[in-house]
Amino acid sequence: MHVPLVDLQAQYRALCEEIDTAVARVLESGRFILGENVQYLEEEIATLCGARFGIGVASGTDALELSLAAVGIGPGDEVITTPFTFGATTEVIVRLGAKPVYVDIDPDTYNIDVNAIERAITPRTRALLPVDLFGQMTDRQALWRIAQEHGLYLINDSAQAIGAQQNGMPVAAVGHATALSFYPTKNLGAFGDGGIVLCSDEEIARRVRQLRVHGAEGGAYFYQVPGYCSRLDEIQAAILRVKLPHLEVWNERRRQNARRYMELLQGTEAVLPVTAPGNLHTYHQFTIRHRQRDALQAYLKEHGIATAVYYPLPLHLQEAYRHLGYKRGDFPHAERAAEEVLSLPVHPELSVEQIDYVAAMVRQFEEENPS
Repeated sequence: MHVPLVDLQAQYRALCEEIDTAVARVLESGRFILGENVQYLEEEIATLCGARFGIGVASGTDALELSLAAVGIGPGDEVITTPFTFGATTEVIVRLGAKPVYVDIDPDTYNIDVNAIERAITPRTRALLPVDLFGQMTDRQALWRIAQEHGLYLINDSAQAIGAQQNGMPVAAVGHATALSFYPTKNLGAFGDGGIVLCSDEEIARRVRQLRVHGAEGGAYFYQVPGYCSRLDEIQAAILRVKLPHLEVWNERRRQNARRYMELLQGTEAVLPVTAPGNLHTYHQFTIRHRQRDALQAYLKEHGIATAVYYPLPLHLQEAYRHLGYKRGDFPHAERAAEEVLSLPVHPELSVEQIDYVAAMVRQFEEENPS
């Protein structure tokens, strides 16, 4: 049996008529940049995620960078974040001339350990940049309290968590800005790159809109600040608007798939995902831990099952960020997670038979390779 990590072809086949029609309408309109589909999508995503404003940009990475730039992060500033995530979270801090300051993760949720953040605050700290990893929100109320008490900006990297909630609050309800990604494999994915900045502060929204069009305001050729060329294009917005009404069902299917894995993998050596109290998880990834991770991944591949390691090397140990001065042992929870995590297929197009097969192969591996 073949079990892909994602199945974008199946998703397209289910919606092809609507998607093809939406794309054709954009082509016929001749309006490809910042058209009505972008405007409507911005409003729809903002409403879904609990924000007043949405500003579509070219990628999730740009959503992070423009969020930080809009609140004035720059040279000499420090931004507290996690070492266990996709590289863009650190990359954008460095590109702005600021310094990433890492805090280790909670080993159960893989999110930043909020109880360790205040020890990392210095007079140069300007912002917190937590990540809602694998589809589960960080502790927003704790983060907001820290931000308020220390006069910091709270910028949420929710690239993997659209549709997630915490005690009934959606991802962008708390914080100065929230960044989402529409990369094709995300729970709500475009047919290329795309992202959005969400916020409820009118001035931050104005600055992001200005930055995404080369820093122009008051006319296309009147530049107020150096900016970016970072716009969500009209075709991608039209595709995303077709998909958006299905997101809730897709996320619920992911939760159903996760629950079945939980039942089937009980009693194995796999350490199963933990959902923090009050969280509604979207399972962008279903990530287990296993002491024989590399051997298990190879075994599953031999049996037709695609998996992935998110992430094999924490950011503080990456060559690109050696200049930050961190060393192995500085963040032991992140380092151990990088050695043990393995993401299994959890996408909404999975069949029950495929999930059962994956779980059976994990058990078979352990029977053949006792630890």
